[in-house]
Amino acid sequence: MQETCTIQLHAHGAWHDVASVSLHGPEREGWKTKTYSGYAVEWAFEHAAAVDAHALCASWPVGLAALQLPHWPVFLIDMLPQGFNRQELLRSIGQAPTAGVAVDWQLLLAGAGNPIGNLRVKEAAAWLESNAGARRGFMDDEVAQRGDEFSEYLASHGLFVAGSSGVQGEWPKVLLTRAEDGLLYLDHTLPDERAVVHYIVKFGRGTDAQLASILRHEAPYMDMARLLGLRVHAPLVLRQRALFIPRFDRQIHGAGVTRLAQESIATLTGMPGFEALPSHDQVCVGLMRHCTTPQDEVLEYLKRDIANLALGNKDNHARNTAIQRDFNGHLALTPLYDFAPMYLHPDGIARRIRWDDNDGGQPDWSRVLDRVCDLGVMAKRPGRKAVPLLREPLVEGLKSMAPALARIADEGAAMGVDAEVLNHLRPGILAQARQLAALR
Repeated sequence: MQETCTIQLHAHGAWHDVASVSLHGPEREGWKTKTYSGYAVEWAFEHAAAVDAHALCASWPVGLAALQLPHWPVFLIDMLPQGFNRQELLRSIGQAPTAGVAVDWQLLLAGAGNPIGNLRVKEAAAWLESNAGARRGFMDDEVAQRGDEFSEYLASHGLFVAGSSGVQGEWPKVLLTRAEDGLLYLDHTLPDERAVVHYIVKFGRGTDAQLASILRHEAPYMDMARLLGLRVHAPLVLRQRALFIPRFDRQIHGAGVTRLAQESIATLTGMPGFEALPSHDQVCVGLMRHCTTPQDEVLEYLKRDIANLALGNKDNHARNTAIQRDFNGHLALTPLYDFAPMYLHPDGIARRIRWDDNDGGQPDWSRVLDRVCDLGVMAKRPGRKAVPLLREPLVEGLKSMAPALARIADEGAAMGVDAEVLNHLRPGILAQARQLAALR
């Protein structure tokens, strides 16, 4: 049994072997197995103390210090396929789609070859290459319609799974890249020098009308997020039942493609597994400790929570928010993603991450501001002093959302929100607007 995997990091136009993770417990315990991780010596000396995109995560600076944990490193858990893609990949490697944690290690060694961000598991990249098949491009309509040739191309080579195995969630997804010829290719099959735009393409699944409504609303929700002043990357485009989402972890330039580091707030706060959740308070402490401009990032985080509450996006789990790290030392929240009316989900989804002692679904924002400012005084930054937060700019930032919320309540239908959804949300939108306008 292979008990060690190699972590590769893409930097300066190439993949580098930068670290290894070894199991120090039985494989059958999955992500709960004890591990020993260490940076490669050459990388440790070349990028000593880095916490930007040269590091595996913000809380484990590059260096010679080993990382010993009673479970997998959380950045490794982030690369483990989940949801629909986990089931499909398990079938591909000969396992039952309902298999539990006992197959996590096998899944990682096959499914972490092309994740979001700038990391990958070397062994999984080799598996991906061996199962890639011929390179072929498709037109947008062929992809959106999941035409016979496109579907057959994926299925015959196992590429629906392979191309999407690094993306988590219950909707089928595939990573596609547009080349200079205008066609879309599986991301891992296209050389960087041919890339024009990178996409996550999310497909509708089944016939459930509520799931279809969630997917249909994701593009107008991103437009409303921009109106609310949230950090948004680019418009989303829905073609039939395929949502084209431009990726923000890739930067295309004349010399090729820069892959930016991305880590979930589960990694940022050290929360392993998929059920363990930080509180909003813990996330804010993580942002204050590690982000370049804590004041800006805490404000952005607060505004996202308000938008989630106002617009019914209850699925705020620890992998629906992430931070981005570039190669120049800048650490900040990524642009917004997975923002949709998840209250519509037929399974029923409760609000996941909450404020400590101030969250029955309707936090008191004045108390929240008091709390984060108190936390700012205590949040120790690695190698630096704590950076107290200024309350007044936070107040003004939240108050600025009130007119936009009122406009959404009034004009949401023109923005693409279905009447039934808008009628359901309007009372909550207006309640949030009133509370924010009254902040002092």
